[in-house]
Amino acid sequence: MTIDDAPREALRGGPRELLRWVATGAAVSRADLSRLSGLSPSTVSQRVEALINQGLLEEAGAGQSRGGRRPRQLAVPTGGAVVGAIDLGAHHARIGTLDLSGRVVQGRTLPVRIEDGPETVLGALLAEVTALASGGGAVSSGGADGPSLASGGGAAGALRGVGIGIPGPVQHSTGRIVSPSRMPGWNGFDVAAFCADRVDVPVIVDNDANLMALGAHRTAHAEMDHAVYIKAGTGIGSGVISSGQLHRGAQGSAGDISHCRVVADPAPLCSCGNAGCLEAVASGAALVTALREQGVPVDDLTGVLRLIDDGDRHATALARQAGRAIGEILAVVVNFFNPQVVAIGGRLADCEPLLASMRATLYERCLPLATQTLLIERVATSQDIGITGAAHLVIDHVVAAHP
Repeated sequence: MTIDDAPREALRGGPRELLRWVATGAAVSRADLSRLSGLSPSTVSQRVEALINQGLLEEAGAGQSRGGRRPRQLAVPTGGAVVGAIDLGAHHARIGTLDLSGRVVQGRTLPVRIEDGPETVLGALLAEVTALASGGGAVSSGGADGPSLASGGGAAGALRGVGIGIPGPVQHSTGRIVSPSRMPGWNGFDVAAFCADRVDVPVIVDNDANLMALGAHRTAHAEMDHAVYIKAGTGIGSGVISSGQLHRGAQGSAGDISHCRVVADPAPLCSCGNAGCLEAVASGAALVTALREQGVPVDDLTGVLRLIDDGDRHATALARQAGRAIGEILAVVVNFFNPQVVAIGGRLADCEPLLASMRATLYERCLPLATQTLLIERVATSQDIGITGAAHLVIDHVVAAHP
């Protein structure tokens, strides 16, 4: 093992890793876990018993014998315990419940108005998630602070936690939103404290790009140690996986590429007050603004994408410029961080002119060694990738809280 391998190796055989192997089907018995982790059978048994006691694993009958006693098979419980997830966007929110393996049990997309403020928006979404988890538990009016959650049916106690993704900077250690763009009334709002008054389970808050990164890594690139995931929609951001773990930095702002400056003439003014930020040049909102300034009638990002699909020269040219701008910023990231994969998700990921320009700029601006084996691809298309990441955030917290 090299020094670089040490952080990843130290996680091997930890409770979360054992749970992941069973959830993915890589292991079905204690013997399988011992083989994969390199840990002794007694150590594996102790950790498995702890996970069973937490309700995160269960014994599911006897497996086939390979000589001697038949091994007891392990499985992640698929009934009862669930985690709740909210992936909040500017105009819509994806909510759902997922089992302890991270598989979606129920999912819904709801319209939201982010300008209605955090109490109204989050109060309503929490009520919806709790109702899903309880099989239709009652939601009662909670007065000025929004709905409060009444206890539902017998399944309500099965909710193990709620993960929430916010489309703006989040101080992960406190769950507080810090200086978000296009979210009036949300700055400084303590999401974790607000939610703690309404549900009696852990609530974990992060930005939406980090949740997409975690969901995409666990489902598509779990074997890779270093990855960068870009979420490009109305806004733009990224999440970073380092040594197999979500990397947030000191305060939670790692991966926030939205306000990195790119070369643009003229440099458009950004919502942060600076000029030439990536979000002001290459986000979906920036494309809408630029087309309107050129006299092209367009209402929203859906209209922009429709114009590009129809071959509109103005929209296509702007998409290519946006791809080059994203590629310029990512080239710095790739040269500095040297990931194994760069994947783009969000609604702009399906914009072929943007993706082609981004890819070409990366190869042009990066060192050959950095791109020699680099994968550049789309995040697997799924409206549930954000809530999947939110669920894994909660599952990791539950496992870490009971070592």
